[in-house]
Order: sequence, then C-alpha cells, then structure tokens
Amino acid sequence: RMPYTLGLLGSVPRPDVGGHRALTPIEGSPPSLLALPRGCPFAPRCPMRIERCTEVEPELTTRDWSGEMHRFACHRSDDIERDGLTSAEIFAAPELPSEAREPRVERATVLDVRDLVKEFSVTRGAVLRRKIGTLRAVDGVTFDLRERETLGLVGESGCGKTTTVMEILSLTQPQSGRVTVLGRDTAEMTAEERFRVRRDIQVVFQDPMASLDPRLPVGDIVGEPLDAHGVSPGARAARIRELLELVGLQPEHANRYPQAFSGGQRQRIGIARALALEPRLLVLDEPVSALDVSIRAGIINLLERLKVELRLAYLFVAHDLAVIRHIADRVAVMYLGRIVESGDVDEVFEQPAHPYTQALLSAVPVPDPHKERRRQRIVLAGDLPSPLDPPSGCHFRTRCPRFAGELGEEDRRRCIDEPPALAPRSGGQDHLDACHFSKPSSVL
Repeated sequence: RMPYTLGLLGSVPRPDVGGHRALTPIEGSPPSLLALPRGCPFAPRCPMRIERCTEVEPELTTRDWSGEMHRFACHRSDDIERDGLTSAEIFAAPELPSEAREPRVERATVLDVRDLVKEFSVTRGAVLRRKIGTLRAVDGVTFDLRERETLGLVGESGCGKTTTVMEILSLTQPQSGRVTVLGRDTAEMTAEERFRVRRDIQVVFQDPMASLDPRLPVGDIVGEPLDAHGVSPGARAARIRELLELVGLQPEHANRYPQAFSGGQRQRIGIARALALEPRLLVLDEPVSALDVSIRAGIINLLERLKVELRLAYLFVAHDLAVIRHIADRVAVMYLGRIVESGDVDEVFEQPAHPYTQALLSAVPVPDPHKERRRQRIVLAGDLPSPLDPPSGCHFRTRCPRFAGELGEEDRRRCIDEPPALAPRSGGQDHLDACHFSKPSSVL
C-alpha cells in the first residue's frame, strides 16, 4: 500500500520468472537526514505524489488484512488498493533494446575452457617449510561462451569460481587443460599477443570502492586502460566523455574523486573503465552483490543494455541465483572445483536435475508469500567437505539426500567409487549434469 514498498519489490529479480525483462529501479536518492523535506519523505522520488504529499506527512495507518495488522503511511494508499496498482504501473521500467541473435551454434566462440585444473600446494613450518598436501581448487572445469551471450557461474563460497576466473584472466598456460580466448590458446601466446588480447577481455570487480584508486579523479581512473595502450590525449579526453555518458554519468564527473559518488555510481565508473578499450568479453565478479536492491536494478538494466548495444559477451560470477536467472542465457553450477550441472538458464531453473542444483534453488527466496509458503525446502546434511581431502567418487555424496535415503547398496557403491561425468542425461544435448542418478524436478 506504499509506492516505496512496491518500488523495492519491482527492483528484485525473481528466480521463478524467466525471460529478459527490465527491472524497475527507484529513481533518485534518499533525502539527507539533516534536511528532511516537508511532507512525505518519499515524495521527491514518488511518481504518484500530489500536492498534499509535499505539504503534510502521512500518518501511520493500521488496517486488518487477513487477520493481521497491516501498517502503512501514504496519502494514496486507497488509490493503490482500489486500482490494484503494481510496481510496473507506478514506476516506469526502462525499455531494453531488442536483439535478434543467430542460433547459438552459428555464433563464434569467445571463450573456450577445457579440462581446466588449478592446484595449490599446502605447506607447514615457519623456517623449514614442507608440503603436507595439495588443494585442487579447480578440478577439470569445461565450458564455452559464445558471442552476445551471458554465462552465469554459480556455487557456494570456496567452490572454485574465482580461481577459475583468475586462471582465465591470467592469459597464461594453465597447470592442466586448455583456455582459448577469442580463438587464441593462452599456452601459445607471446607477450605481445597477450598484451593485444587484454584489450578484448576486461573485468568488473565486486567491491566498487576497493577497485577504484581514491587518489585519482574519475577521468584518470577511466582513462587508465587508454594510457596503457597509447591512446592520444585528444582521443583519450573524448573517449572518457563518451564512456561516462554511456554508463549514465555526466562528463563533468571526470574531475571528481570516487568518494564523492554513491555505490551504484562507483560501479558505473568501474564498468566505464572496463569498456574503455571496446572489449568483446567482460568478466563480472559479483558486480552487484554490494549494492542495495534499487541501485542493483539500475546496474543490471545497464549491463543488459550495453550487452545488446555493444555486442558483448559476459562471464557473470554470482551467488545470487535470482540475478543469474534474470540476466544469464546459460548457467554452470560448481561444487568443490567441478561443474555439476550446466545448460540453458530457463531449463536448468525450471527442471534442475542434479541434487545440489535443486538444493541451491530451493534455498532462494521467492518474493511471493503464497508461493513461498507452499514450497518444499531441501536442507543439505553435514558441512562442505575440505577441498584438501574431498570424498572419493562423487564429491557431493556426503551431503546428497538421494545417497542418504533413496539409493540401494549397489547404487551407493557406484557413487563412492565412480566419479560421475558431466553428460547430457537429464534433458536435451545442451543440458548437462554430473550425477549417476539424476532426476529432474521443479523446486521453484
């Protein structure tokens, strides 16, 4: 019954709704607590405000709603209730540019990762250090990313997502496996080739403040890649203005320092810097996790618009599965260094086959109380195993509900002895899972 509440709900991506649609961010910023406006504090940002809203602060009203006390403060709550207004009807969602893409098999491969392995030696001792074990952070990861496509890489903390990304960004020969970026094998690149390829692959980091040098003005931050690649001063200044306007900032912001901007604006600066050299692939490492829901909606809309306008490919690393459902075309789920399920994002979310994917999706809250109360939760038993000593066979078996309660002795022995391969058993050829006894089931 309050436009601000409706705006917040409209800013939240929904894990149970597929298809690319624009979110409805709340424009503007909260007022200063040192100088609150007259009337309703939300009035300057409210599309439904009337003259009374700017003069008289609404009282907190209490009404009975299905046996519960519902409290709200809005002069126009009766209009909202009478007309059944939704967030999309109150807040104008931006129009995303339409895109007609060729079938996936006809688009060029931007990134191809095959059987990637990354190990770390674990040592002990202060003076005489000795090796006591090996931590396999990435264990045979395989995926590919095509032009104008977003691949979401998801999983719990410690599953190997960031290590996988760092191996790709290093553009060096991996310990084992192969990484091919824009048709070039990183193991065969010379230093000069590696420098040229870095123009086409850029990264946006999780913390927008930590990734910006507080000693430099925004213009110098955005212009760093241009300086590194020898862009002339005149072209540099014009490109910085163009980039700031592209991400929704003003050219005069180039002279300000990062601490003068909000979290969402700082992330826009980071995106502008990543786009400076006109890359073809953006690696986004939790780019919206540090932002509140309304600002996050604006950044997500921006990324979707830039993807279409600039024909970009995204490798999007995140914990938030609702964001992945909203922005990704495909998804890969990682567990203890391995991909356990991958495929089209709508197919994986609607019919997950691996029990780990099902457990992750069952834990995602849905902003619909009626649907949420009917859902069944899958609670995993035990703790995440140590990557120093992972379980034999299927790494997930120590927490798997099927292994614990559904399988017979012979099937359990197979899970203990035989690591499952990532294969198209549960659906079409594009939906892969790594489970001996995969069983698609809807959990949203």
